[in-house]
Amino acid sequence: MKELEPALWHVQESGEVLAYLEVNAEQGLDNDEIASRRAAYGANVFTPPRRETALMRFLLQFHQPLIYILLASGLVSLVLGEYTDSAVIFAVVLLNGLVGYFQEAGALRALEALKKSLSTQATVLRAGQKHNLLMEELVLGDIVFLQSGDKVPADLRLFSQKELQVNESSLTGESLPVSKDIASLAPDTVLADRRNMVYASTYITRGQGAGIVVSVGDKTEIGNISRLIRDVPNLSTPLGKKMDAFGNKLLYVILAMALATFLFGWFRGQEVAELLMVAVALAVGAIPEGLPAAITTILAVGVYRMARRNAIVRKLPVVETLGSTTVICSDKTGTLTENQMTVHFVYAGFEVFEVSGSGYQPQGEIKSVVRQQIADLAHQPALKQCLLAGLHCNESRVRQKDGQYFVEGDPTEGALLVSAQKAGLSALDLLPRLDTIPFESERQYMATLHRQEEGKTSSI
Repeated sequence: MKELEPALWHVQESGEVLAYLEVNAEQGLDNDEIASRRAAYGANVFTPPRRETALMRFLLQFHQPLIYILLASGLVSLVLGEYTDSAVIFAVVLLNGLVGYFQEAGALRALEALKKSLSTQATVLRAGQKHNLLMEELVLGDIVFLQSGDKVPADLRLFSQKELQVNESSLTGESLPVSKDIASLAPDTVLADRRNMVYASTYITRGQGAGIVVSVGDKTEIGNISRLIRDVPNLSTPLGKKMDAFGNKLLYVILAMALATFLFGWFRGQEVAELLMVAVALAVGAIPEGLPAAITTILAVGVYRMARRNAIVRKLPVVETLGSTTVICSDKTGTLTENQMTVHFVYAGFEVFEVSGSGYQPQGEIKSVVRQQIADLAHQPALKQCLLAGLHCNESRVRQKDGQYFVEGDPTEGALLVSAQKAGLSALDLLPRLDTIPFESERQYMATLHRQEEGKTSSI
């Protein structure tokens, strides 16, 4: 068995892909095949970017022109026996380096913890049994089952689906969910139009499906993007460029002044040792040794404030970059939003009601725009039925984690759930569902059939 090129998976029929990868759709892979496939085709993990060692990160804190001058001045003072001056200079340099090093190390630890917390689980068929496994455990040929709210763990070729829709904005930039199919496609079909494929890092917003893993780790489409980003060279920030330019200019000025002072004294016949100490004193006095420490402290405060807003920054100078940004170019507004929707007005029973609150936090109230009174569902049957329709014709769920509310599924359906909760309705008001007509863009509606009581049914 060999891997096909990524551009060919969508061309094959789903049955051909299963046969090519030697997988039974009803049984999945046998347990004894897992290790061999992982060894042959790689694990479902991304290659981490190359990082400096702890020692190198510490030494890079001193890679500044002004620090070079301070170190040279400290060495000259030490050679001349001025131990107190030398100790003070080295202490300032060391303190500045330690502040930058520990701040960067803390940011790295926070990033690692964040990666572990974002690990995705998947429902996988192996040896005829379904298992919930971490995405890192998947191998080429695994059968993965998908449902609304799931994050796709690897690139999959679909062989079964029912009203499956996927949010592929992280890969293609398209904010609207994409409907999927299992039919084979033409070889020249572009990635965004490959309806029989689902890709790692995308989210299932509606329906159910099953697919076979055809690419893992760095060989996935999102892995390719990760590799391209990893290969981008590091660029200096505006603040870094200004500091480098300032340090270089100051370096030349200080060296010129120290040299001129030394030569002037030497021509006057003064002692060389005395002139060296004067030159060192002039250089140390002219260097703003507190400047690197002050900049480091200011940037560290910025990193801390961003961390409180769930934005983790690894290197201190990056904090300044956004503050220097004058133009942000975007192809669509959906790229820069939080992907949250909120119901603000409801029209029911020939009356308009205003819904307060924003986002997915179920805090707010519904009141009549005309009468400016809080809506009472007992006396507003049309409003109640309207909110119940949004509650029943729904495939999404609102969850809370670490004080933040988020939606598993479609953002519009999440907004309908929250609006019902603001009126006091909840999952306890749901009736058992018997059947569903899923939403389709052609129909522009969704319908569900529910059991109301013994012997009777109710449709929404």
